[in-house]
Amino acid sequence: MFLFRLVFGLLLVAGLLCFAMYLGTRQPVWRRRGIVLVKWTLIAAAGFFAVLILERLAMLL
Repeated sequence: MFLFRLVFGLLLVAGLLCFAMYLGTRQPVWRRRGIVLVKWTLIAAAGFFAVLILERLAMLL
C-alpha cells in the first residue's frame, strides 16, 4: 500500500512540475508530458482504490 501512495504522490508532483515548466517556457512538449503524467496518476489512483476495495472484501469473507 505504501508503494501505491509513493507512486501516486511522485506522479502527481511530476505532473505539476511539467505544467509549471509549460507555464514558464510555453513549450508544448511540457504540456504533453504533464497530460501523460496526469493520465498515469489517474491509473495509479484507480489501482490504489482497487486494492483498498479488495482488502475490504477479503476482510468480509
